[in-house]
Amino acid sequence: MLNYYLYPHTTSKEWVTFVHGAGGSSSIWYKQIRDFKKHFNVLILDLRGHGNSKPKLKDTFKAKYTFDSITADIEEVIDFLKIKKSHFVGISLGTILIRNLAEKRPTLVKSMIMGGAIIKMNFRSQVLMKVGNIFKSVVPYMLLYKLFAFIIMPKKNHKKSRLLFVNEAKKLYQKEFLRWFKLTSEINPLLRFFRAKEIKIPTLYVMGSEDHLFLPSIKNIVAKHVSSSLYVIENCGHVVNVDQPETFNSKTISFITSL
Repeated sequence: MLNYYLYPHTTSKEWVTFVHGAGGSSSIWYKQIRDFKKHFNVLILDLRGHGNSKPKLKDTFKAKYTFDSITADIEEVIDFLKIKKSHFVGISLGTILIRNLAEKRPTLVKSMIMGGAIIKMNFRSQVLMKVGNIFKSVVPYMLLYKLFAFIIMPKKNHKKSRLLFVNEAKKLYQKEFLRWFKLTSEINPLLRFFRAKEIKIPTLYVMGSEDHLFLPSIKNIVAKHVSSSLYVIENCGHVVNVDQPETFNSKTISFITSL
């Protein structure tokens, strides 16, 4: 089972589950825990191969990870803890996993908060993935990861987020990085499906005004999906919860308590 951390609340019945992105870990939520645990029961996960969810022996025989298998890891923890329903907060690739969970088990998902969400790979991000696929077996994975981090989070005020993700990625093994990277082969059809099908679950997208790769497509999807709303944080990059934690916490807690 995935490694997880629980912060129970003495009176609240509401659960909030945090799902990080590829290359991160539960530690990226350190600026959220203090504020959220004042209001809710909090569950924070380390995804497969990340943080303290170390690869198991059986994982070495799995040639490929899929979004469904990684989503099932999250379900396993939720079911083990007997959580009937939770709000979910995700960042980057974590938002895809949350959306996939909402598709598989909609009764588990009370609301979705999608930080630095990915709903479409634009031309630049497609090129980035293709370059990665070409060089992934010959270039040290940390060199690739640093390049990706710089392209996605290029500005001076993104430096803290960039360093946090690079330092967390150093804890991955080369094989683990490659398994996660191969997920990109199934990302486009999955995102196309998500764009085409609206899900009737309250959804808040929280995006940085400087998230140049992903913000434009989120604006388009929110204009079409009535259950969704968008909040843009100024002077902020892709990893909104790290770049502007106070604003992120205030807006997301207000969203959950308003439901």
